[in-house]
Amino acid sequence: MIQGESGAGKEMFAKAFHNSGPRHEAPFVALNCASIPETLIESELFGYQGGAFTGARKEGAPGKIQQAHGGTLFLDEIGDMPLNLQARLLRVLQERCVTPLGSTRAIQVDISLVCATHRKLREEVANGSFREDLYYRLNGMSVTLPALRERDDIRQLVARIAADEVRERGPVRFSEGALQAIEHYDWPGNIRQLFNVIRVAIALLDDGENLICECHLPEELFEAPLPPAAIGSGAQWAAAPPDHPTCSLEEIGRQVAQRALEAANGNVSAAARQLGISRNTLYRKLGRL
Repeated sequence: MIQGESGAGKEMFAKAFHNSGPRHEAPFVALNCASIPETLIESELFGYQGGAFTGARKEGAPGKIQQAHGGTLFLDEIGDMPLNLQARLLRVLQERCVTPLGSTRAIQVDISLVCATHRKLREEVANGSFREDLYYRLNGMSVTLPALRERDDIRQLVARIAADEVRERGPVRFSEGALQAIEHYDWPGNIRQLFNVIRVAIALLDDGENLICECHLPEELFEAPLPPAAIGSGAQWAAAPPDHPTCSLEEIGRQVAQRALEAANGNVSAAARQLGISRNTLYRKLGRL
């Protein structure tokens, strides 16, 4: 069981656990229990036989449990799993077999199960929203990941994320002022938020630039921290996530420039000042040069 705040890196930890163990050559299969509608999570997890329900593929489909056979199944946000599915999951763990929807044939499975949650499951058990027997079955070993603000290796994290992100554009450096701003910020969005801030900062660099300064960082890093619920809301255009998580750095730069221009009501000079870049750089980010 991996516990920690949202964005603290629970899935990354689970992947590292899988890759460092004896099952590393077998599948690592992840399912976020909070991101799938309750009506679909059962078929996603346990699979189904052809014709099991309206819209089902005629050949059926294996669930995540079967897909993880021989390897690791990672269930993120396990605290959001519906109670009726908790009972089915417990049975799979006890009997080491799974029965797809619409089928009467049990299929033997061999999985290593890793779960994660940002909830306090003891409290969920107390209020009746999480099964006590499943809690004790899952909680054989518990790891709590620290929030980013509690870590002392933020500079190393920044360097690693930046090195992974720049690839073909060449290495980048951070000014001491930028690093101090990053270290002193409260990071309510944790590593996920830090990753996005670094991607945007790199995307705002002009051609030939390789030094990230305070002007490339969002204003919120120099203000009072936002509550966690506000992260990703889009209210802070400079730190808003890209429209798609796999956007290129060029596309991220264009999106941020466009948001800045909209926030400045079309005033190019004001938008450039807000971003800490020149008008020509802003035009290039917008694709107008």
